[in-house]
Amino acid sequence: MKFLAKFAVAAGCGVSLAVVAPQGIAALQQGAKAPDFTLSAAQGGKPFSLSLQQTLKKGPVVLYFFPAAFTPGCTMEAHLFAEASDDFNKLGARVVGVTAGNIERVAEFSKSECRDKFAVAADPGAKVAAKYDSTMRRPDGTMLSNRTSYVIAPNGTILLSYTDSKPQAHVEKTMAAVRAWKARRR
Repeated sequence: MKFLAKFAVAAGCGVSLAVVAPQGIAALQQGAKAPDFTLSAAQGGKPFSLSLQQTLKKGPVVLYFFPAAFTPGCTMEAHLFAEASDDFNKLGARVVGVTAGNIERVAEFSKSECRDKFAVAADPGAKVAAKYDSTMRRPDGTMLSNRTSYVIAPNGTILLSYTDSKPQAHVEKTMAAVRAWKARRR
């Protein structure tokens, strides 16, 4: 894990030509209702249709948007979430990654970089990311997902929203929010 964290610092965002939102801020704030969606996704390279509403029936969802599969920062973030997936699952939470970039490679990314641990969904045109106010525009005008993480309670309420171009703190912050949710349920 220490090696991955050092690599993440060196890798940075991985989408250096993109405009990035301010650190620590996401437009949809705690207490807001999470927009529902259904997207084409893959886990372990196997495609399926992912519904937020259906996934929330199993417990809270850690929904993280990332700019593009197979870029250094996004690969690092996927590795970090993969390492933490078992801990999220033990707390009853499911991790879901969403990207508007490299959508044709989501299945491959879910297998290799997410290590078969969690689902990754393709968001063509960043339409779902836009509903979550988690987009950025590249200089060529292409819309991408911004690096934003949400923790969503089973009732659809956002428990945490966090935006930071650096991938390192996303797992830590989302894990803390899931643990706090779990502690309140005791």
